[in-house]
Amino acid sequence: MIRRRWLVLGLAALAGPARAQVAPAPEEVARYQGLHRAAHAGDVAEIRRLAATGADVDARDARQRTPLHVACHARAIAAMHALVAAGADPRALDVQDYDCITIAAVADDLATMRAALALGGNPAAITSPYRGTALIAAAHLGHDGVVKALIEAGAPLDHVNNLGWTALIEAVILGDGGTRHVATVRHLVTAGARRDIADRQGHTPLDHARSRGYTAMVRLLEG
Repeated sequence: MIRRRWLVLGLAALAGPARAQVAPAPEEVARYQGLHRAAHAGDVAEIRRLAATGADVDARDARQRTPLHVACHARAIAAMHALVAAGADPRALDVQDYDCITIAAVADDLATMRAALALGGNPAAITSPYRGTALIAAAHLGHDGVVKALIEAGAPLDHVNNLGWTALIEAVILGDGGTRHVATVRHLVTAGARRDIADRQGHTPLDHARSRGYTAMVRLLEG
């Protein structure tokens, strides 16, 4: 049991960057020009003007963020609409392979995520350095409202990332057993997520919930 716990903690440390995903730093924003600056400011008129002059709507900054990524980080929904209307790729990935849907999912930003979905983002996209999905990232963090919306949008319930974990496994082993992670497990189980998919050590979500004493999760997983 102790060995399993330390193994999970070690793998959780690897998964940590999903939690640390952040918007462009102030010094990056200060250097922005053109569409990146307009996107961060939510300046729709300037986006339209620049696009009309032939500016590259999918231009990249130093971390391969497009103006659409920047607008997503800034929660500038009107700017996102203007960029996609001008031809921006709604499924573009940044240097860490994050798309706008996953950026918003990690930020627990339901409104921006719904916008990213409506603009043509793919809820089934394989994103992040962990070859996961937005659903796995949201489940990891207990962003239950985002999880519910992604399920409704058709996100794959049982994708296994390169750590060997599904969204259901991450909600248990990287969660705190609290209200939002329990709600996340409930959404996944109700939607039909497989409870029998085990991690690489052969432990199911139920095994992990029992080992942690997460009684509410145990009840849901025993279902």
